[in-house]
Formats: sequence, structure tokens, C-alpha cells
Amino acid sequence: MSTTWPTEFAARYRAAGYWRGQTFGALLTALGAAHAGRTAVVGDDARWTYAELDDRAHRVAAGLRDWGIRPGDRVVVQLPNVAEFVAAVFGLWRAGALPVFALPAHRETELRHFVTQSGAAAILTVGVYERHDHAATARAVADRVLAVDGAEYADLAATAPRGLPDPDPAGVAFLQLSGGSTGLPKLIPRTHDDYLYSVRESARICGLRPQSVYLAALPVAHNYPLSSPGVLGALHAGAKAVLAPRPDADTAFRLIEAERVTITGVVPPLAAAWAQAAARTRRDLSSLETLQVGGAKCGRELAERIGPALGCQLQQVFGMAEGLVCYTRLDDPAALVLGTQGRPISPDDEIRVTDPDDPAVEVAPGEVGALLTRGPYTIRGYWDRDAEAFTPDGFYRTGDLVRRLPSGHLEVVGRAKEQINRGGEKVAAAEVENHLMAHPDVLDAAVVGVPDEYLGERTCAYVVPVAGAAPSGADLRRFVRRRGVAAFTVPDLVRVVPEFPVTGVGKTSKRELRAALTAHATKG
Repeated sequence: MSTTWPTEFAARYRAAGYWRGQTFGALLTALGAAHAGRTAVVGDDARWTYAELDDRAHRVAAGLRDWGIRPGDRVVVQLPNVAEFVAAVFGLWRAGALPVFALPAHRETELRHFVTQSGAAAILTVGVYERHDHAATARAVADRVLAVDGAEYADLAATAPRGLPDPDPAGVAFLQLSGGSTGLPKLIPRTHDDYLYSVRESARICGLRPQSVYLAALPVAHNYPLSSPGVLGALHAGAKAVLAPRPDADTAFRLIEAERVTITGVVPPLAAAWAQAAARTRRDLSSLETLQVGGAKCGRELAERIGPALGCQLQQVFGMAEGLVCYTRLDDPAALVLGTQGRPISPDDEIRVTDPDDPAVEVAPGEVGALLTRGPYTIRGYWDRDAEAFTPDGFYRTGDLVRRLPSGHLEVVGRAKEQINRGGEKVAAAEVENHLMAHPDVLDAAVVGVPDEYLGERTCAYVVPVAGAAPSGADLRRFVRRRGVAAFTVPDLVRVVPEFPVTGVGKTSKRELRAALTAHATKG
């Protein structure tokens, strides 16, 4: 399937003004001129104005071209929340290269997959960060590695800026990562045109203005803190983006007080921790106007606690790196803010709520069904494979089960896909099962999600051992961790059982495994 929109749809989106023919590089040039002296980005060791950010991005772009990066090259970017993330990414865009956004938690297994699937020419990373040598991991995967805290990058970033041709705004700008519901993440091609529309509308809906201050508490390479409205939305509005090195309450509250943060976005477990910590903090949080909660469903009990605890307005966010983004509006009544995950940002976001077993049949209004969508910023195909994720007429099968209200707001009920949402990080059951099956003492493995008060879901691995073997849960968790996977991929719980329950056709019944786990937790 093509990753581009059909001609008639592209023409409609341009005519509506959604796609404006602007690239990320051109946007930064305009911002640098309009807000030259205003603070753009704040990191632990950096505070740059818009003019300084624009200049740094120009220099990085020129240096990357001299380093051998060519237009169309893919470069895996694995950086924590440091100011150089912003300069490096804009530098790549200006050089005509495509960032492939990896997370700091990813390790050799995931990086190798990203490099292989994207055909990446290099990895842009950091040295030792949070006790892990990211540069060493990258060098085990790629021939060309550049660490932003190294001397080689410093020389590159000191290159004299020069004019470079602007890429095609309708072309792919970068590759995001899917949740990886059927294995390792798929690569999501986003264009300058479609993504900037999402950024502009997100900034408008979230009320960003030049006086706003956005705190990126989550890893900034995530779609949510990058663009919903995220760092890019803040920059588009001429506001200040603050990058938190860690998401804990102590770090976040310190930055909220020092930088007078007005808006930030977190996942439900973090919102719960912040709400609890706010009762005992001495930090001044009075500048905070809006706390966004997304990445996983925010239950009503938690939603009701957030505003009173933090003295701000709750905004629920529901979206996906493939496109569709929904927000509760700042003027929505409390019932919608507390009980739904918002409505789409665009009047041309097409929504279908269908029978989970038959996407051609839409369910009755108010009934739960599978969410399908297409629109001006939702992709039409993956970079590397399609995995039956799209209907023949271009609707993306999100894998979410939702209920649509008459207002257009969506209430997320659950997941149709075989995927576990662990505190906003998507864990593919099949991927973990494959790692467990590599253990010599494991005959079979099945991974399921179990409800958790703080994470939303935790992972539990059921394992059938080889006859005569007796692997322990601790041994199996260590085995998975040593295979070089992200920490959130390691099972939270491991249960060794003699056999699995099966369905009528002989398949492992994960429904029964979940039920057994829930019953065990209830008894315990």
C-alpha cells in the first residue's frame, strides 16, 4: 500500500488550508525572525533564544552535509530530553534527512530493527546517560555513530551555516514508531504538510500563545510530548519549551516553579504520582494552567483528583503516532473532560466505529466498537509493511475499542489488538513471547496484560517449561533483560504453569489466563 494520500484527498486538504506547503526548516526560519530574542528552548545546561536555535540548526545542517549525510538519508535519533535534541532534529530536516525517532529506553534489539528497516545511514545519540552507554550500544548496531556530547559533534555543529535547498513539503519528513502490536515497532512516515497541520491545530486547541511555557516531562521523541501540542506546538506559538531530564514530581515541580510552566502532558501513572506529591510540595505550582493526560486511558477516579490536587485544568488527550489526535476542549463541560478522551482536531477527521469482527458494519450510536479513521494527518500506509492495518478505502484500523458520543467525543473502552499499554509504553505480547521462547527451558509462553492501579496495565508472562526443567520467574526476567530489550518490555510478573488453557480450535486462551490472574489477585 502506498504511504501517500490519493490525489483527490491531497487536493482537498490543500484547498482547505490544512496543508500549506511549509517545511519544518522554513517554519524555524520564520520563527527565528518573528521571535528572535524570545527564549525558545530550555534544557539542563542550555537556554536558547529563537535566533540561537535557528543558527544552531543551520550549523548542524551544514555539518551533517559535510559529514556525508545526503537528502533522503535516514538517521536514527536516540536522544534524551536535552536541548540538542531540538537543534539536531531541525538540522536534519534542513539537511533534507529523515530522523527516525528512537526512545532512550530502546536497546540493541530495537536499534538494530530501526536501522535495518529504515536503511539508516547513521545513529545520532548521546554518550553515557542515566548509567547507560548509548553510544556504545549504537556502535554495536551501526557503522556511523555521532554523539551530541562528543567532540566530533561539537566540530560538526560549529560548521559555518550555508543555504541548503528546502525539501518537498509533501515528502516524508521523519519516521515515528508504532506501538508495535504484532512485534517490534513499525515505522510511520509523516510528511511536513500533514504533521505541521496537526501541530498548528494542537497549539490552537490547547490555547498556546507566546507567553505559554510547555514542559516536556515525557521522553520528547514520543509523538505526544513532541506534537500534542508538545515542543513543536510550543515553538509554533512562539512560546518556551522546557525539557525535563526526568519526569518525577521533584524534577517537574522544580521546573514548573523556576520556569513558570503553564502546560505539560503526562501519562496516567505520572498524573497520579504528581497529584499525590502536590499535597506535600513546597514548590509554587500556581503558574500551571493545564495538565494534559494521555498515552493511556485516564480513569474517572484519577481524572477527578487531578484538578483539585494541582490547582489546574485537566485536558484529556487520545491519539496515535499514525495520526488521529483527540482533545477535550478547554471549554468542555466537566462531564466530557472527566469521562471522555476528547474529540478529533479536524473537521475532516473521518471516524468509523465498527463491529470488531467486521469493519464493514458500523455499530449503533453509543455502542462500543472498533475505531477506524482517516484524515489529513493520518497515514495511508507504513514505511516498512502494512500488517493489514488499513482498509481498502484507506481507513486506519487503530485497534482501539471506543464509544462515540453525540458530541463527537470518544470514550476509550479498551484495545482490540494484542497489545499491552504499560503506563503509556506499548508492549507487544508477541515480541516478549518470542524472547521467552528463546530460553532453553521454555516450551511455550503467553504474555497478557493485567489491570494495575498506577500503570494502567502490567505484563504477566505465563510459561510452560520443558519437561523436567524448572526455570524461576527471576531467571526468566533476567534472561529477557539480557537480550538487549527496552526495560518496559521485561515482564512484570512470571507464572510457570504445566499447561495453557485452549480454545475450541486449540489456540491458547489468553482470556482464561487473564481471568485466572485476576482471580488470583482478588484472592491474594
